[in-house]
Amino acid sequence: MINAQFYHTGGIMKSLKKTSEKTGFSPGTLVHIGEKRIEKTRIRIMDYNPDQIREKEIKHIEECFPFKDEPSITWINIDGLHETDLIEKIGGHFDVHPLILEDIVHAGTRPKIEEFDSFTFIVFKMLYYDENAEDILDEQISILLGTNFVISFQEREGTVFNPLRDRIRNPKSRIRRKGADYLTYALIDTVVDNYFIILEMLEDKIEALDEDLFTSMSKETFHSINNMKRKLIALRKAVSPLRELVNAVQKKEFSLIEESNLIYFKDIYDHVVQIMETVDIYRELVSGLHDIFLTNVNNKMNEIMKTLTITATIFIPLTFIAGIYGMNFKYMPELEWEWGYVAVWAVIIGVVGTMFYYFKKKDWL
Repeated sequence: MINAQFYHTGGIMKSLKKTSEKTGFSPGTLVHIGEKRIEKTRIRIMDYNPDQIREKEIKHIEECFPFKDEPSITWINIDGLHETDLIEKIGGHFDVHPLILEDIVHAGTRPKIEEFDSFTFIVFKMLYYDENAEDILDEQISILLGTNFVISFQEREGTVFNPLRDRIRNPKSRIRRKGADYLTYALIDTVVDNYFIILEMLEDKIEALDEDLFTSMSKETFHSINNMKRKLIALRKAVSPLRELVNAVQKKEFSLIEESNLIYFKDIYDHVVQIMETVDIYRELVSGLHDIFLTNVNNKMNEIMKTLTITATIFIPLTFIAGIYGMNFKYMPELEWEWGYVAVWAVIIGVVGTMFYYFKKKDWL
């Protein structure tokens, strides 16, 4: 068995808390670890060859068993991982090891690729951008690649793969003439293309933050900058292991992937590298915005402290003068002088004027 595993830390604390629910079970026991993101598991089948296509949605997993021995290419897509008995049945029919099934229902599985005698197992992360929550949501995608079939497992029902389904329906598309390994490439490529959509959204958000930074120094702006840094970290953690995964495929280590299709995986690799470079650039931009915000806050604080210091400095001699003439000594000549009050005010105004002139000359005001 050829094995290439890659570490992924996205949502690690949440995954560790969920994993504790499985404590005490024997290895290979199917326990769904993750959020229940769909009420009812949805199973869709697309079976095709260059000349025809069959497409249907089934209610019972047993209906997809005959497609294992079909000469055509079959794509079985399962939305929802919480019905473990269903996952166990399909694993039993397609000779999938219980430990692999355990990885499928565990939403915190590290991205990896493993080859077995009759299939290749791939698991990685798909990302969505939730406009309402203004956050990046992740989802685990697991793929079983066989000689003439591909079984994909998703946590939720989505529309990311709809363009791929349209391509399969087109009798002139390349995918209709290719094998199951090309379908696997197309699934991964679709997920990577979705990363670019997220990058475009994040770019717009960063530009908006850049504009807000020079018009607003509110706490909301600071929180938005920190949230953007967190999103970029999550995106990089999802993309980084995928680069190593695709790179392992390029090394021609997997027998179910034809050599003629390796060039397509190389294209994915190039895209992933481009995404990572873009994410790194965005992270530097956001870090720069963070530093600018803190610098502006410090400058503003310094201005406030300078104003308070100058004010206090001006009032120190005035307080000294008021303190002297507030003493209750009987023999103070100025107290009996007719112009004493005016003279004190003249001294006070003179001191203030002199200090303002001095501060202005030093460019402290």
